[in-house]
Amino acid sequence: MSLLHLLILALIQGVTEFLPVSSSGHLILLPALTGAEDQGQVIDVAVHVGTLGAVILYFWGDVKMGLMGLPRLLTGKIDTQGAKLAFLLIIATIPVILFGLVLELTGLYDSLRSIAVIGWTMLIFGLVLYWADQKGPQDKHSETWTTRDAVIMGLWQAIALIPGTSRSGITITAGRYLGYDRESAARLAMLMSIPTIIASGVFAGAEVIATADASAARDGAIAAGFSFLAALVALILMFKLLKSVSFTPYVIYRVLLGVILLGIAYT
Repeated sequence: MSLLHLLILALIQGVTEFLPVSSSGHLILLPALTGAEDQGQVIDVAVHVGTLGAVILYFWGDVKMGLMGLPRLLTGKIDTQGAKLAFLLIIATIPVILFGLVLELTGLYDSLRSIAVIGWTMLIFGLVLYWADQKGPQDKHSETWTTRDAVIMGLWQAIALIPGTSRSGITITAGRYLGYDRESAARLAMLMSIPTIIASGVFAGAEVIATADASAARDGAIAAGFSFLAALVALILMFKLLKSVSFTPYVIYRVLLGVILLGIAYT
């Protein structure tokens, strides 16, 4: 795979993974609309590893706190902030794992990888994000995250397995619907991405290890590095913009792209 192709894939994944515009949808669209070579599972896993590194680095304080709380959690105690965070992240991840297994075992996921599906999910969930962002109160903060809210956000996150929905977009939507302020909703969505990306990586890792050769490993390392840098920049810019800008610009992008894709799909 050429360096330019790897760079484009990494930039798409890195920039769109944490913005509410659907990274998986964009990765599916690239070969579907351009006729470019499908990147394959090795590159898919690699670019996700890159974005995982970026979110862990950006939220290292929270990640460290959660890791330090795991030993307490394993003893059945949720009496520290770190143990509580680790517990809530695990709770929020269970629905997406279960739904992912259902889609994989039934073969439904492959049937959802179409321009029409991505067009509809881009449009519909973009409008839902706008509604939740404009109507949702802003009286909750990430430090007060509850088990109930973690379950609800986890159920919404499972919907993101439908291409074009956007994992970050749907969890931010859920957070805003539940009353979390914009920055807190985005922060919780990003933290929820860590165990989700790890789970998907483990799920696909065995096949990648079995099929990857030296060339694929090299391409994967390059793609991971580029996606790490792109994702880190995207995270920094998004959280800076959230101090003064709503999610409306992302909604406009989603609606416009959704309309265009539906026009392509049905003509």
